[in-house]
Amino acid sequence: MKIDGSLTLNGTLERAWQVMLDPGSLSRCIPGCEQLEVVGDHKYRATLKVGVAAVKGTYEAMVELTEIEKPRHYKLVVEGSGGPGFVKSSVSIDLEDRGPRTEVVYSVDAQVGGIVAAVGQRMLSGVAKLLFNEFFKGVNRELESAPPA
Repeated sequence: MKIDGSLTLNGTLERAWQVMLDPGSLSRCIPGCEQLEVVGDHKYRATLKVGVAAVKGTYEAMVELTEIEKPRHYKLVVEGSGGPGFVKSSVSIDLEDRGPRTEVVYSVDAQVGGIVAAVGQRMLSGVAKLLFNEFFKGVNRELESAPPA
């Protein structure tokens, strides 16, 4: 499954970068995140509770940030599994300075298996877009509520 999109964040490039790489902010922004534990340099262990239609479950996942080019680009690699199935994804994130705002362009390449894949690719694509929108709404909340570091 491939998903591409773009959106605008309500914060400067530097602040958006800080928020999107801060473990505390990430744990508040990631939909369904119950725990995000730092296990290495830009590596995290996460517990996520996510549902797709009637298929809901808890996933244990490893999250790693790679290809970091501060403050404009990184890749988010996620591998997780749980009762409903598994997910492996790679998300390329590019940030562009737009003065007081930041444009985000993202490209997702994901593989989903198990019971969760049975709900169909069309529905999964819609749910994935919804989760990304929720994530970036969380990033905007962080940008609007937290003072610059």
